[in-house]
Amino acid sequence: MEWEVARWAKLCGLSSTALSDLLAIEGVSEHLSLSFKNANELNAIVDHGLPTGCPKFKRKQIMVAGEAFDIYHRNVIECVKLLYGDPDFAKYLAFAPEWHYSDEDETIRLFHDMHTGKWWWDMQKKLDQHSPGGTIIPIIISSDKTQVTLFHNESVYPVYLTIGNIPKEIRRKPSRGAHILLAYLPCTRLQHITNKASCRRTLANLYHACLGHVLAPLKSIGVDGLRMASGDGALRRCHPLFASFVGDYPEQLLVTGIKFGECPKCDVDADDTGSNTAPFHLHNLTKVLDALAALDEGNLSFVRACAAAGIKPIVHPFWEDLPFTNIFCAITPDVLHQLYQGLIKHLLGWLSAACGGAEIDARCRRLPPNHHIHLFSKGITCLLRISGTEHAQICRFLLGIIIGICLPNNLNAGRLQQAVQGLMDFLYLAQYPCHSSESLQLLDDALDLFHENKDIFIDLGICSNFNLPKLHAARHYSAMIMMFGTMDNYNTEYTKQLHIDFAKDTYRATNHKDEFVQMTRWLEHKEKIMRHDKYVNWRCAGVEETMPYHSRPPDMTFRRLQSVSKHPTAKAISIDKLVKDYGATYFREALACYITQLNHTNDPIPLRSQTLDVVKWLSVDTRGHGDATATLDSVHARPQWSSGSSLWPRRSDTALVSICGNPDVVSMEGVRVGQVRVIFSLPSKSVPLLFSPTVEVPTHFAYIEWFEPFTSAPDRHHGLYKLSRSLRGGEKVASIVPLANIVCSVHLMPNFGAVVPQEWTSDMVLNNCNTFWLNSYIDRYTFSLFK
Repeated sequence: MEWEVARWAKLCGLSSTALSDLLAIEGVSEHLSLSFKNANELNAIVDHGLPTGCPKFKRKQIMVAGEAFDIYHRNVIECVKLLYGDPDFAKYLAFAPEWHYSDEDETIRLFHDMHTGKWWWDMQKKLDQHSPGGTIIPIIISSDKTQVTLFHNESVYPVYLTIGNIPKEIRRKPSRGAHILLAYLPCTRLQHITNKASCRRTLANLYHACLGHVLAPLKSIGVDGLRMASGDGALRRCHPLFASFVGDYPEQLLVTGIKFGECPKCDVDADDTGSNTAPFHLHNLTKVLDALAALDEGNLSFVRACAAAGIKPIVHPFWEDLPFTNIFCAITPDVLHQLYQGLIKHLLGWLSAACGGAEIDARCRRLPPNHHIHLFSKGITCLLRISGTEHAQICRFLLGIIIGICLPNNLNAGRLQQAVQGLMDFLYLAQYPCHSSESLQLLDDALDLFHENKDIFIDLGICSNFNLPKLHAARHYSAMIMMFGTMDNYNTEYTKQLHIDFAKDTYRATNHKDEFVQMTRWLEHKEKIMRHDKYVNWRCAGVEETMPYHSRPPDMTFRRLQSVSKHPTAKAISIDKLVKDYGATYFREALACYITQLNHTNDPIPLRSQTLDVVKWLSVDTRGHGDATATLDSVHARPQWSSGSSLWPRRSDTALVSICGNPDVVSMEGVRVGQVRVIFSLPSKSVPLLFSPTVEVPTHFAYIEWFEPFTSAPDRHHGLYKLSRSLRGGEKVASIVPLANIVCSVHLMPNFGAVVPQEWTSDMVLNNCNTFWLNSYIDRYTFSLFK
């Protein structure tokens, strides 16, 4: 009981004052048999009674421009040892670079985790020349200043560390604990320095001085190595090498010392960042290091040398002496800020100006519902401070809502659609969990498609140029994927959750006075409790046999498990009620046809069925990383129903249905789109009366109203397939299929035309509209299938 109370107090956000007040109530601690009477006594037990897990924080004063600043940090080598030696990661760790291929002839190379990229291979060759047989530990550093209060503008500057030996599927889940808080950097604004240029220069020098002190142990150990034990007890001579830096554009400029508006990786001119053909090369590291060495020659010579090298005059940047480090190569792409919060944000503004905000919002309000689609009831052009998640939701239908819109001056709308298609394809291809040399060519082709048609925005008078560093950064994506693996190895989106755990919640636990001392102590207590909780769970679970782990590339099949609820939503539903409430107009005829096909009997006798409102698809841990089950997709088929004073409309989702009899093998020829009106099962007593004993009868069925088969090719202007209802004699074509034949949900975009009809609504648009466009952007599975 005492352990459970302590765990609850430290992990559930309870303040020390609240805990002390609770325990001060007469009889509480006695009835719970607690050995502590207040928060301070609990903290003392945690400090002295639990083993030390993570390294403790140290306080260090850093002198910059004659002023002292406090930095709170951990020993970087001890942090690396902690992650490398964690038993939870032991069987997943990668210790050497590997080349993976998709074909037996080994001509198509695959890139996914960091150890499949060229960087690890190149570093291993360089290391073997100096110290053969060493194991590289790629150090991945990320930093991002974040605000921890709403009104007082208080900020925290955390630095996080992880290692590339851990698979990306584990690293990208904050709950798996693959990131560790390395340091809190000073958050000063240097308001006493009135000159803005001097202030920015001092802040940059402070950042590098602090980070240089934190990472200093890597200088010698990176070259000489250190014997470390992995979680399975095996000892290896390990070489921690700085591999990549993860951060947004301002952080990238701060780290590299490049000026605003320029690329932090290459020497392309700021006026050419909007070009897709301007030549570029990575910044010359040797030239930059020579310029930094000019500091000994005096300030004037130093400033001039740095200007000639294309960087700001930074005094001893942290990466200057790190072994085998090229900081310009280490800067990685950032999907969240460069694409979602960068290019997509610009694109929304351009489209709003080109198509009219009112028309775009009217179309958004009339989209049919789908598991993957967030319905913006007020439109999207009026949104303020759009988050990365909201931008991702908008991208799932953005191309479809501009089809058919007439542009001013009768300009060619096909160019606008192709520009948007190119950017959407690039966005989705860039986030593939595994890339091949072929898919990387598709990535470059998508970017070329945008650049070939982007001038439509200039012709419309919306913008005069495209000199955006974030647009130019897209040209580096293919090379960086080949260098460090796919984008999910280094995405700033993962650190956003870390901010909650290591910055916001930590700050709220303090009294906001001398907060960093309290924050580091609170965090150490929490980490001790979490580590001991893992130990308790391990001891209680006993020894379990674990299957051997074999690393393999992720694929785009997205293996999923279909699931339905154990109990029906409605029982004993008559066919007449199915026709009236669910819109299953031809249910009786479709069921008779299905039974006849299976066992050649006459029409079925009257029966009552049981219905379900939804079928779901659950994730499967295909790579053996212990991932929890999550709902990936669902199809709804429910009648109109009321809840209190609210009336909920009927919902009949559209789905992709296998017509070849094997839903596990999906191809364009073997699937059709249908609208699912009813998901049902037959009464067990009726099955013997309807089917022959030799017939294998499925447990669940679906009543489907069909759309026409896919055309041989999508539309040439935007790449989406056109669909219309399948009719016979003016009536909808419907049939009964086994529920297992439904592959996944699909989203149909109405063909709105030049102006959206005002009488259309989201609930009824599937019935009102005659032609649709199949939305291939609702998720990566659908995109990979139809592209």
